[in-house]
Amino acid sequence: MSQIVRKFPFWCLVLFLLFMAAASVVAAEEAPTATAGAAQAAPAVSLSTISAGDTAWVLMSAALVLLMTPALAFFYGGLVRRKNVLSVLMQCFMLTCLITVQWVLFGYSLSFGPDVHGVIGSLAWFGLRDVTTAPNATYAATIPHQAFMIYQAMFAVITPALILGAFAERMKFGPFCLFSLLWATLVYDPICHWVWGDGGFLKAAGVLDFAGGIVVHVSAGMAALAAALVMGKRIGYPNKISPPHNLPFAVLGAGMLWFGWFGFNAGSALSAGSIATTAFVSTHCAGAAAGLTWCLLDWIFNSRATMLGMITGAIAGLAAVTPASGYVNPIGALWIGIGASAVCFAFVALLKPRLGYDDSLDAFGVHGIGGIWGSLALGLWGTKLVNPSGMNGLFYHDAGSFLIQLKGVVITGVYSFVVSVVLLKLVDMFVGLRTNEHEERVGLDLIEHRESAYTLID
Repeated sequence: MSQIVRKFPFWCLVLFLLFMAAASVVAAEEAPTATAGAAQAAPAVSLSTISAGDTAWVLMSAALVLLMTPALAFFYGGLVRRKNVLSVLMQCFMLTCLITVQWVLFGYSLSFGPDVHGVIGSLAWFGLRDVTTAPNATYAATIPHQAFMIYQAMFAVITPALILGAFAERMKFGPFCLFSLLWATLVYDPICHWVWGDGGFLKAAGVLDFAGGIVVHVSAGMAALAAALVMGKRIGYPNKISPPHNLPFAVLGAGMLWFGWFGFNAGSALSAGSIATTAFVSTHCAGAAAGLTWCLLDWIFNSRATMLGMITGAIAGLAAVTPASGYVNPIGALWIGIGASAVCFAFVALLKPRLGYDDSLDAFGVHGIGGIWGSLALGLWGTKLVNPSGMNGLFYHDAGSFLIQLKGVVITGVYSFVVSVVLLKLVDMFVGLRTNEHEERVGLDLIEHRESAYTLID
């Protein structure tokens, strides 16, 4: 009986996927009737419109974004205690598999499918129905529709992975899988449609997010805060929590993340051209400025510069510039990076100890706060001189842009936090989220996976 209960989260996943598949089949059966007229009215897009250069760039960018999830595994894995490193790696790789399947079955359709009242996509594209190698002019007219789909899949994979930094070292693996699947379906997919989907109400309101500051970092950051509050503190926090067990792992992960971020941001131009170049340059400038700024803040407040501080700052800057990368010039990107380190340092080093919540690896303090800052900073430094489809920010004589961005941040942030709390409570009620005291002291590697990252020989 105990084994059945322990495997209950697995059966929850199976039943959830089967339920969504059944619902999607019904929707798919109805979709041709509902969309036949539109399909006949729309002109056929010739395969000759596909750009080999744009397609190559987007596919390469998709591979770069995929690399970011194992990079995050190394980054987070190096920061936890030795007895929990494999659990972090396992969680990241599990999401690569689990969310990819969800995305192909119904996640992509919910995110980018035909609009339903500005809130969600329909299930007309269930199982990638009608998502072919022909271009989709609505989203990307010069690349195959499937290239756009698989590129967006990599964003869907890494977003819930960011959240695990808040509850690292204390959530059971089965409930983690169940929560991540529910969160991707009920939080990420709707927010993705609001901001990026054709007909999404925030997109229609003028909210801009070039590469995921709101869709990825704000949504994941607020969910991370919810998880930290619902899960509670680790045993011994804060006085008996050891420092990172393998800082070189974390540095390696940070470097790989920086490398992959060029696909994350510059790839979001969906073409190999001037906007991709703008995003590439802005990404690097912001990451460098933020790493330098955090190093200086460490020197001022802690009397020494630290490797951990520098990589944390760089990640904060990269997260912050993400929503603005295709809309700001290099100087604006530098200011966004500097501001990201200042704001995130204040939360992580000064405010979090006073509030007492245990955000294990500062997922909220870095990704959440960084994403919020960057999304608002777009309303300050954005300029149509860089990208005519962007916005002029406050420093370019348009105060309304800042308010539009603020609206997007507040709506998505509140939604992600509230729904995340509800999902965490429900999963905890039915299957239990947290390991017991004995299991937490032994470590998740042995308890959850019967594996050990290191073999010690006398």
